[in-house]
Amino acid sequence: MKYDFETLVDRSGCGSIKWDGMHEHKAEIPAGIVPFSVADMEFRNAPEILQGLKDYVDSHVFGYSAPTEEYRRTVCGWMKQRHDWEVQPQDIVCTHGVVPALGMLIAALCSPGDGVIVMPPVYYPFFSVIEKNGCKTARCPLIYQDGSYRIDFELLEKTAAQQENKLLLFCSPHNPVGRVWTLEELQKVDEICCRHGVRIISDEIHFDLVLPGHRHTVFAKASRHPEEIIVCTAPSKTFNLADLQTSNIILQKEEDRKKLACVREKIFDHGPSSIGLEACRIAYRKGLPWLEEALEVIAGNYRFAVEFLNRRIPEIRPVELQGTYLLWLDCTALQKSAPELEKLMVDKANLFLDEGYLFGEEGSGFERVNLACPKWVLEEGLCRLENAVKNR
Repeated sequence: MKYDFETLVDRSGCGSIKWDGMHEHKAEIPAGIVPFSVADMEFRNAPEILQGLKDYVDSHVFGYSAPTEEYRRTVCGWMKQRHDWEVQPQDIVCTHGVVPALGMLIAALCSPGDGVIVMPPVYYPFFSVIEKNGCKTARCPLIYQDGSYRIDFELLEKTAAQQENKLLLFCSPHNPVGRVWTLEELQKVDEICCRHGVRIISDEIHFDLVLPGHRHTVFAKASRHPEEIIVCTAPSKTFNLADLQTSNIILQKEEDRKKLACVREKIFDHGPSSIGLEACRIAYRKGLPWLEEALEVIAGNYRFAVEFLNRRIPEIRPVELQGTYLLWLDCTALQKSAPELEKLMVDKANLFLDEGYLFGEEGSGFERVNLACPKWVLEEGLCRLENAVKNR
């Protein structure tokens, strides 16, 4: 491989939420323990991005900045190249992240008391952005059967038909269960929501991270009314740039952009920094070779983890990973409560994961494991898990 995906950078004491959170959670941790929780990568950033930012810092004056036309053209180019999706420059609204955008979009499109549909187990900030905007969470849980997940279309029909439910927050690819939704599934969701006047906000932050054998479809491309679908994207997961807080929200309706602008004006939100914008531009211009190798490593780690678990810890069942770099583990056969399972992971295995209950009650008994790390780090973690399970 051209790029280094084996060197680990110890991020302890550097402000890393994942690493410092691990030490706060458990003071006495043996040397060499790496957390597998928060969804950022344990890979070094693409050298093309690092060098590009160094050159930018040497030549730039850090006054007030805004997205340039070159930036917008670059984002449009990436959408076309990677997703065969035609995006117009004026459709792009740059924000500090997808989660802040979700909160502002709910404020723009809903009134307090309105219902917002989610499909748990799902990325836990979905619940917060709904409730902190004074709205109500309308749950439409995914169906878990025979080791995989699917959408409960019958329940979605009933939930969307309720007059108070105005929005669907859709996760595609789905975090944490790793599904890449098929075109047919997206079209069925679109049909149901369209029939009942429910708007769709599709969080597609992981849309570049799809494993071999699967293909991501941008929701707007699946819809009969693409201008009605708001798609949230970012380079943060793709290129491990979360700390630069730059996202590209695609709103094809001018009315939606105006409503969002009104919310942003109230909180004096002026968008990402020039460094975040430049990192995105460089990544979309020069980062594809790095991304392709990173996907190979993630796919290899997934295959290794599945083989390891099936052979050495059959009590823990890996759910098929189609997209993201987050492996969802079914630990229900261990017959432990959520607190007991967390205690096993932290106290016995020195494993710091995202506990399944965080993603809703449907996630109780599950664990989410970050696979974006050197293979040897993953192997050490799985060996600790094996010992903990055998000695439980």
